[in-house]
Amino acid sequence: MSTTALTSTVQVLGAPGDRHGEILTPEALDFLGRLDAAFANRRFELLAERRRRTERLASGTPLDFSPATSAVRADPTWRVAPPAPDLTDRRVEITGPPERRMTVNALNSGARVWMADFEDATAPTWDNIIAGQLNLRDACERRIDFTTPDGRQYRLGDTPATIMVRPRGWHLTEAHLAVDSRPLSASLVDFGLYFFHCAQRRIDAGSGPYFYLPKLENRSEARLWNDVFVLAQDLLGIPRGTIRATVLIETVTAAFEMEEILYELREHSAGLNAGRWDYLFSLIKNFGHRPDFVLPDRAKVTMTSPFLRAYTELLVRTCHKRGAHAIGGMAAHVPSRDAQADEAALATVRLDKEREAEDGFDGSWVAHPGLVPVCRDVFDGVLGERPHQIDRTRDDVHVTAADLLAVRRTAGPPSPEGVRSNIAVALRYFDAWLRGSGAVALYGLMEDAATAEIARCQIWQWIRHGAVDRDTVLALLDDEVAALGAEYPWARQDEVRALFTRTALGRDLPAFFTPDAYARHLVVRPEARS
Repeated sequence: MSTTALTSTVQVLGAPGDRHGEILTPEALDFLGRLDAAFANRRFELLAERRRRTERLASGTPLDFSPATSAVRADPTWRVAPPAPDLTDRRVEITGPPERRMTVNALNSGARVWMADFEDATAPTWDNIIAGQLNLRDACERRIDFTTPDGRQYRLGDTPATIMVRPRGWHLTEAHLAVDSRPLSASLVDFGLYFFHCAQRRIDAGSGPYFYLPKLENRSEARLWNDVFVLAQDLLGIPRGTIRATVLIETVTAAFEMEEILYELREHSAGLNAGRWDYLFSLIKNFGHRPDFVLPDRAKVTMTSPFLRAYTELLVRTCHKRGAHAIGGMAAHVPSRDAQADEAALATVRLDKEREAEDGFDGSWVAHPGLVPVCRDVFDGVLGERPHQIDRTRDDVHVTAADLLAVRRTAGPPSPEGVRSNIAVALRYFDAWLRGSGAVALYGLMEDAATAEIARCQIWQWIRHGAVDRDTVLALLDDEVAALGAEYPWARQDEVRALFTRTALGRDLPAFFTPDAYARHLVVRPEARS
């Protein structure tokens, strides 16, 4: 590949760091520049369409399955590509940020798949992004073993999990890499750097470049990803269809286009995944203006709620109809030293995984290695020696638009404990995120950005519809900021309060907290360090 005029195309604005040059090579930057040149304008257009669709829904336009794509849904002949050999059995998948220790622990966890998460579980500091890419390349080369200063050894085992990478969503940018002072798409940066450095290494190891695609809202965004895959493979001389990608159905609009999303990605598809907290977050973003969409406490919105049952059962039916894997949601419990509390939490995890396996899911997510045996045991009991249950087509499932939107059957007022919990969790997560941690253990659960999003937008929704008084929220905010400072003297109390106020207490609900927080706090250029 030519490297001429490379550095004048993509500018590196982030400060240099240890081994950054191994990732930010002229050839890799040229590759990013080619992806940007091909797709930047389409990305801008699709983000504009997101905003227009949100406005249409707010003005009363109904959400329904599209008549324009009814032929795709009605055609019984098409199916996605057969599973890649090392993505055939996915009964347990573990997720986490591509930090060095997490990389080794996740690959050694006994899970079939590790999703290395640059998105919700990573605070996108410049160092985190590039270090994550280095860790993945080192893992591909089996040179990620290390010993901590206190003598603990981390060494890669003989049968590591299959790696899948989740890049950041289309709505995010990477401000430390730019073209003509315009930041690059974070999606293309995370995808492009991993693909450039690791695709052939994964193929040589008998695997492949595999991805999870977050925050998609419609089939057009899936088509954009498919076109990115085609060009990337062509540029590096890799056969088309080598890339495989699982799409997270974590927006309510995407739930109405599951078949179309699979269709657009069919030569690269590895199925769909159910993302719970982001899905609820999306419901509030799109229907927060409607009183019949007011949700109760997060803990009371379980996966047995009718509208969530409709969503997950439709996902299984859709995937299996098209020969694709259906992957269940997250078990976020963090094992502790309290045996009694752990026993109760693991029993809840087991019930949740049993529901998924019995509904037809082919595997599920866990956030901690300690949960791998529970999830594996449940799916072993249902699958036995079979790698999946795609042949179980769930023809008994019939889901309407009304079923997907039947939130009112789960509605109820928030409790005082639920209001305080949302504020406390959001503040603690914001503080950790601003200090560079995107996966945070809070109150016995491993939380990521999706948790903070649903927590802060529920506060906004409850205030808007009078379910909770604004003055009450402000008083609780004072209490929890003070509690945060008492618990963590180094906490960024003023910044955290301001971020919560901007993203949860304004007249309008910001689409995400991350762009605001990123632009104000995590973009650090070399001159700022001098």
